[in-house]
Amino acid sequence: MKIALGCDHGGLSLKAEVVKLLLELGHVVADQGCHSDESVDYPDFARAVCVQVQNGSCERGILICGTGVGMSMAANRFEGIRAGLGNELFTAQMSREHNDANVLCLGARVIGPGLAGEIVRTWVSTEFAGGRHQRRIDMF
Repeated sequence: MKIALGCDHGGLSLKAEVVKLLLELGHVVADQGCHSDESVDYPDFARAVCVQVQNGSCERGILICGTGVGMSMAANRFEGIRAGLGNELFTAQMSREHNDANVLCLGARVIGPGLAGEIVRTWVSTEFAGGRHQRRIDMF
């Protein structure tokens, strides 16, 4: 699967860990930045990732900031994007299974690299259940 990945300065070190894991799992990563720890505006990177998902260049996206909240708020402003904050396993899994989330948002200051790895593994491997859940997605 091709996955767009973006972060702000608060998510830079966790992004490096997530890239490494995704490559180990056999995924292709489209790194949309940022590439330094200088302060940047997270909506710019949310936009870069969401556009990749919207236009079909990437199947899914992952966004990382300090809490994951800002990225999820920014990402959900884009048509066709269903971004879920997944700072623990159950929510990450349900965001895929029930909500067909196509963008995962993580908080680098909330979770460590070990938990982030488990969350990403779960999120990329969980399929959408469809059925009654599709009907609900179609409502918005």
